[in-house]
Amino acid sequence: MNNQKNALITGCSTGIGRRLALELHARGYKVWATARNPESLIDLETIGIVSALLDVNDQDQIDELAGRILSYDGRLDLLVNNAGYGSMGPLIETPVKELQQQFATNVISPMALAQAFAPAMIQKKAGTIVNIGSVSGVCVTPFSGTYCASKAAINTLSDCLRMELAPFGIRVMTVHPGAIQSDFARNANAALERVWSDSSLYKGIESAVRKRANASQKNPTSTEKFCRNLVDNIEDESSSSLVRLGNGSLALTLLGRFIPFVLREKILSSVFSLNKLKRG
Repeated sequence: MNNQKNALITGCSTGIGRRLALELHARGYKVWATARNPESLIDLETIGIVSALLDVNDQDQIDELAGRILSYDGRLDLLVNNAGYGSMGPLIETPVKELQQQFATNVISPMALAQAFAPAMIQKKAGTIVNIGSVSGVCVTPFSGTYCASKAAINTLSDCLRMELAPFGIRVMTVHPGAIQSDFARNANAALERVWSDSSLYKGIESAVRKRANASQKNPTSTEKFCRNLVDNIEDESSSSLVRLGNGSLALTLLGRFIPFVLREKILSSVFSLNKLKRG
């Protein structure tokens, strides 16, 4: 029997997913790297990483890939739910379709993947599920409410899943990244363009709205360092089930959990210029 550990990572075309695939491969894992565009993974294939088509919002593709992995390897040791979507913009001006896309990708799909692989993990009484949450799910900021809400939801689901699967030998880890070097800001700006209008109620503070879309790339931790530290935590079975990594991950957690509600809102309203809008 092959004792090589295997791992499935979603969202490997760029950023954290791609670097994590390389890090796990370097440590001897058989890596299944997935993306909606398999052509973006061709270079990973040349070094022995297995690439696969996966739109995490397509249940048929999830089922097909689960069957393929379990047929080839007989198990899955590590599932990393990394694929994500970052909706930005004022909540009152965000189309319902955008809300649905945000929750489908960041909340429903990780659970669909967990359900696809948990039975095999339970049968082996071993396995690790890693959900990439965010400090944005702990500290809500203006103009990213949809994204923050989705991350709060996956943080909560992870906590529940951890308790429910622990009796079966399954480990569930939640990761709260801070600012990590990635394409998040570019994707967030693209998402903002889909909802932004020159007739917006917030046109007068447009720079503040765009500031939020770019916030993740302010003095970011390198993707390489983040992924190296994350894999260290994954491989250390005594590691905490909640891992905070990256610049700002601790500061934003403290702001979200321990600064009084009224003061926190006053600070964030000032940072994002909401106090400059005229009332009435």
